[in-house]
Amino acid sequence: MSLHDDAVLVLKAYEGQPELRQAYLDHLSAHPDGMWKACEAGHLTASALVIDPERGRVLLTLHKKLNMWLQMGGHCEPGDTTVAAAALREAEEESGVAGLTLLAGGPVRLDRHPIPAPCHWHLDVQYAALAPAGAVEAISDESLDLRWFGYDEVATVADASVVNLLEATRARL
Repeated sequence: MSLHDDAVLVLKAYEGQPELRQAYLDHLSAHPDGMWKACEAGHLTASALVIDPERGRVLLTLHKKLNMWLQMGGHCEPGDTTVAAAALREAEEESGVAGLTLLAGGPVRLDRHPIPAPCHWHLDVQYAALAPAGAVEAISDESLDLRWFGYDEVATVADASVVNLLEATRARL
């Protein structure tokens, strides 16, 4: 099965955000290359909020290009076999945390946001990744900083998409 096919199946199974979910499915139907950065009409991305429920905190990255505190995530790559695997790979690469596991139940949220040309949209499929006990983070080349924030601190440093992702994640825990 291709990554494109996996994304369609994941989105069809996702029960939240019906209008946005349909927009993602319509995009993939119209763009066979809609999984890849080269698709200038927009493309799916995969991300994961790294969460430590035992300590009531999340790990955010200060994105190098955007200078914003965000969850880990990015573009799908040819070696990714599923959207979930892409989200987990991105979370591990950007956090440096070994042993992350995705929260069961598939994506937590979808978030479509504009990005600068030549592309127009990121259609982000957002997961949550549980940090193992004693998780040790390591900053990547894609980040200016990497920091744990208590649940109540997230709204003071991050935008609404991250806050909404945290709320949806906590509702699933």
